[in-house]
Order: sequence, then structure tokens, then C-alpha cells
Amino acid sequence: MLTQENNSTQLNHTLTVLLTELGEECSTVLTLLNQLKLANLSIDQKGDILAQLSSSISHLHVHTEDLPDLIGDELF
Repeated sequence: MLTQENNSTQLNHTLTVLLTELGEECSTVLTLLNQLKLANLSIDQKGDILAQLSSSISHLHVHTEDLPDLIGDELF
């Protein structure tokens, strides 16, 4: 993930934190998607995974709302 210590362009701290959190949430989504591919999931397991996936997707939506503006600020 991006950190100010290893990023030579020194991103804004808020942007760095948001990008780190974005990466973590994307990883969660990928894990959940892979779990849905497992054979022999019970109806309850599938429901739990889908509920967690819905929550992660909602979090991504809210989390990324202002991200384009923060990225744009870094570009200009």
C-alpha cells in the first residue's frame, strides 16, 4: 500500500489514508467473491457472504465519494 515514507511524491496524508483503506476494502471484496465460488456452500453461508459483500460495496461507495476530488487535487 501507499505510505508517505515509501512514496517519493509525498501524497496528501488524507489521500494516503483513504487509498490504504480502499485497498483493504477491495481485498475484502475479492476475498468474499472468492468465497462465493466455493462448492457446497450452505444457504446460510451464502447469505452471510452476500450480506458482508453488500456491506463492503456500500462502504466502498461512501468511502470513494470524495476520492476523485482528492486525487485531482494531487494532480494540479
